[in-house]
Amino acid sequence: MAQARIFGWLAGGACLPALVFALAGAALAAPGDFPEPPALRPRVAFWLRVYTEVDTRSGFFHDSEDLAIVYETVRLPSKQSRRQRGRWLDQRRKHYRNLLRGLASGRRNHLSAEQARVLSMFPENVSRATLRAASNRVRFQLGQADNFRDGLRRMGRWENYIRQTLSEHGLPTELVALPHVESSFNPNAKSHAGASGIWQFTRSTGRLFLRIDHVVDERNDPFRATHAAAELLKLNRERTGSWPLAVTAYNHGTAGMARAARQLGTTDITQVIARYKSRTFGFASKNFYASFLAALKIEQQPRRWFGRVVKDPPESSVSLKLEHYYRPKTLASALGISLKALRQANPALSRTVWAGQKFVPRHYHLRVPRSEAQARLALAGLPESERHGSQRPDLYYRVRRGDTLGGIARRYGVRPSEIALRNRLRNRHRIFVGQILELPSRAGKNIRHRHASVAKKSRARASTRIPSRYRVRRGDTLAKIAKRYGLSQRAIAAHNGLRSRHRIYAGQVLRLPQNGRADSRVAGKGRHYRVRRGDTLAKIAKRHGVSQSKLAARNGLRSRHRIYVGQVLRLPPKKSVRAQVYTVRRGDTLGGIARKLGVGTREIIAMNSLSNPNRLSPGQRLRVPRRE
Repeated sequence: MAQARIFGWLAGGACLPALVFALAGAALAAPGDFPEPPALRPRVAFWLRVYTEVDTRSGFFHDSEDLAIVYETVRLPSKQSRRQRGRWLDQRRKHYRNLLRGLASGRRNHLSAEQARVLSMFPENVSRATLRAASNRVRFQLGQADNFRDGLRRMGRWENYIRQTLSEHGLPTELVALPHVESSFNPNAKSHAGASGIWQFTRSTGRLFLRIDHVVDERNDPFRATHAAAELLKLNRERTGSWPLAVTAYNHGTAGMARAARQLGTTDITQVIARYKSRTFGFASKNFYASFLAALKIEQQPRRWFGRVVKDPPESSVSLKLEHYYRPKTLASALGISLKALRQANPALSRTVWAGQKFVPRHYHLRVPRSEAQARLALAGLPESERHGSQRPDLYYRVRRGDTLGGIARRYGVRPSEIALRNRLRNRHRIFVGQILELPSRAGKNIRHRHASVAKKSRARASTRIPSRYRVRRGDTLAKIAKRYGLSQRAIAAHNGLRSRHRIYAGQVLRLPQNGRADSRVAGKGRHYRVRRGDTLAKIAKRHGVSQSKLAARNGLRSRHRIYVGQVLRLPPKKSVRAQVYTVRRGDTLGGIARKLGVGTREIIAMNSLSNPNRLSPGQRLRVPRRE
């Protein structure tokens, strides 16, 4: 819906002689649904020129309000970066801005040829205020002739289907020209605002009618998106009261155009363009209907502007609803086509599917280049092992302090771009502590491999004989000693009563735990706990799931506040835990449920094997610990 391809070039610019242009020939017999008021004709004529006279290597500098004023047609410098081209355009725009400001100062004699040419574009006796205002309206518009010609060719693939769908919804078939304005019928078109597909749906609007997630994005399926566009256009017409406003609403939004008609008390598009004031009702929205009328004229008589254009043949694929989850390679092999051909026929499937991270989902309407009966027969012959009953699960990771996207990706054996794509991150360098990131499903396989490798190394170290005592040598660290004997640093530190893991010295004799664990009386495991710096009785009791009173009584403490670092406390048995069932309500969060029931969030996550604690849905039943 956003017109980034056409309206996004707002770099500013320069301007040459005024170019007086008229509509190329008499207006076509306009359908009653899409009138062309006289006030709109200069705008329509301007877009006819944009679509037919200049290509994407050229453009116009013009007045953004009075489109009959075109200062200059320019050819963009070749072999320049986007930034360099933007600077060049900005310089040209400043040149004409200064020229107009000079004329606004009142000079009318001894003008240069360029000043005289620009002044002649305005009425005689033009006021200084008008010229001063015009100096702030210099704009650059990129040409689209090559894109439009390609769009006329590409539209042959879906034209019949679109016309049929529009008719089925009771809509004017002239709306088939709308994708020319949005995307030039390019199914791979993307806008800077995040719009996608030939109908350029944004995510927020597309989700009203289509499935859009990291597995399927139906905006990129011309067939599914056409039905969605028809529904949206029908809704626009019902809410705005006229087709000019309904078409404009496709760009500006239904609510915005309905608000404009309500505030102004009219559905006259010319009145809306002239009088409606809104921060978002800018150049693109004001000109959207005029650009549609221009596209409609060209679509109805393409030979007039482009000569003979050979359209692509219609798509011959059929839609097949899948009853199971499948690997893409399995489907391609069964249907007797290449994986590339299957991918081209199904642009709605995301890269996670083609990379093997997700299955082609159940109930997906697969498009296949053969008859439906043949396709069903081919899939029926697949073995049961190739039909999957569930989707490959998602994995999640909570960002910790010091994490980077590159580090997380390396840890799980995936690419940073995959994580960024899955989580729609605009900037890979902006992740924050506590953020939940969804990981590609193949990361789970990498985790299992890594854990298996670590376990294998641990078993190998464990096979090494562990001495009961070890004399520290020069260069030793607790980490090196622990790694050498397959022990944990914490176990060695606790076994020797070390307050700091970093304070060992050459010649020091350390006792090594023989079973890989420290003595339970010292290590804080099992029935005993050694008090650490910062501990309180409340913290220790909460950590071990016991009450303060029982902990104090078991250790004969007269005051709960008198414990000291290094003190060994005996721990009472934990409370028995039984499960209760809690039904999630609207507005519930995991933290809120835990506080309400007096349990920990980690216990709820563990008991329910929650892959993403942030995704709870009303009606979901959770097993929750019940303390006794």
